[in-house]
Amino acid sequence: MPLSDTQIRNAKPGLTPQGKETTKPYKMGDSGGLYLEVAPSGGKWWRFKYRFEGKQKRLSLGVYPDITLKAARARRDEARTLLAEGVDPGEHRKAVKAAKTDRAANSYEVIAREWHDKHSATLNPEHAERILRRQERDIFPWIGGRPVSEVTPPELLQALRRIEARGAIQTAHRALGDCGQIFRYAVATGRTQRDPTPDLRGALSSYRAEHFAAVTDPDRLAELLRIMDGYEGTLTVRCALRVAPLVFVRPGELRQAQWADIDLDAAEWRYIVTKTNTQHIVPLSTQAVAILRELEPLTGRGQYVFPSARNPRGDRPMSENTVNAAMRRLGIPKDEMSGHGFRAAARTILDEVLGFRPDFIEHQLAHAVRDPNGRAYNRTAHLPERRKMMQAWADYLDQIKAGSNVVALRAGA
Repeated sequence: MPLSDTQIRNAKPGLTPQGKETTKPYKMGDSGGLYLEVAPSGGKWWRFKYRFEGKQKRLSLGVYPDITLKAARARRDEARTLLAEGVDPGEHRKAVKAAKTDRAANSYEVIAREWHDKHSATLNPEHAERILRRQERDIFPWIGGRPVSEVTPPELLQALRRIEARGAIQTAHRALGDCGQIFRYAVATGRTQRDPTPDLRGALSSYRAEHFAAVTDPDRLAELLRIMDGYEGTLTVRCALRVAPLVFVRPGELRQAQWADIDLDAAEWRYIVTKTNTQHIVPLSTQAVAILRELEPLTGRGQYVFPSARNPRGDRPMSENTVNAAMRRLGIPKDEMSGHGFRAAARTILDEVLGFRPDFIEHQLAHAVRDPNGRAYNRTAHLPERRKMMQAWADYLDQIKAGSNVVALRAGA
């Protein structure tokens, strides 16, 4: 006889429907191969017994009362339909589960994170973090769970349009470039057949790249330097403001400068350029050395030369906006000068006013300079000349701050 809900609710572990005591699981049959298995612990499991290709098999259909009698019979009927079509319902369930697992393993987000893990070691840490943050904020919520092979150009464009809608056009273009690298990685690793990003060429609004604000006029630069010398904040930030024009390195490299890389006696700072992953040498002028010696008693026991004010141990650098924020507090407009702008100022004035050779300047900017045969110059190339240049640059800045008229000269080295 088919089971009833009352029989199922009244079924007790250790006591069969016939009233016999037992320490083993017992079965309560329904119909069509469906039965309820009552465990000694009290659990009640729906099972479906069937034969396939001459072998006796069984399939779990869930737990009562989560799966009601009616639902269990519906699942049994689905399994019997598969059997009528020559399909083993047990193997069918395994195939469906495997397909779901494969879809999850090959989702866009999983592959994007895999790509990021493999490539982040070769990227500037801040750049790598920005890439992942863009994906997490703007791409993963919309296509992250989709199998990478099924993401269509319109789907991706819709996600990018949301970035455009908040006015971040440049971010939308950068996100598209990131997605292209991820899709190409998916192609290379056999998870999809093609990269859909080329189909979106021209679909986003165009934007004009903005250059970093920089002052290259000596008179105005002198005014800004005098303003910066008047900064009354912390010693760490004050020293960062004074050192930045002297060394004209990238802002991220300045704020992450480590005492272990600086030899004040040799007047050298050696570090790895994050953008090119190559070693770079910055000859330190006497002015730069004096500033760093002033700062050393305060931060020299920590890791970073310019540590975060919120990290007294000194094992975390100041934030990427500290120098620019200090200039804003001093009243220097963001559209006039930035921490990165000292590089443009040095590049222009060292060439046009002080007359140093452009290749010396390019070396000191840590740009990729090559010889006539196309070989990259060694990091120590022209080091004696660059020492003279860095000292001349520091002396020049002191002179214009003092209001001296500096006559253009030709270094001719």
